[in-house]
Amino acid sequence: MSIKAPECWASDASAKLLRIEVSPEKSLLLKYDQLIHAEFDNAEKEQRLCLCFATHEVVIRGHALRRIETALQRLELSYLAAVPASYRATLADGQPVVREIVVTEVKDVQNVPNHGPE
Repeated sequence: MSIKAPECWASDASAKLLRIEVSPEKSLLLKYDQLIHAEFDNAEKEQRLCLCFATHEVVIRGHALRRIETALQRLELSYLAAVPASYRATLADGQPVVREIVVTEVKDVQNVPNHGPE
């Protein structure tokens, strides 16, 4: 009997929301029209993909994250979750592995004074 590793991402061409499984007990749905920008960083030991939404910042750490970035670029990324450490060794080389997802709520920017010219 083989044990299949859980998927850490999924794509759907009709996705309007991105479901992020923060933990087995908590998930978050973010609308694509609230995505401000994304930044990919290919560090020596692992990759980092930062997604900035109007209400939340999502930082994904792992390996082979370019496929996830491409699905995001096409607005097809529908699901993200971290792969438990016990399953990481079972994943094929080159397959995306999400090691960690950190979600931070963006503070209210409406109360920040505007210091620009009026």
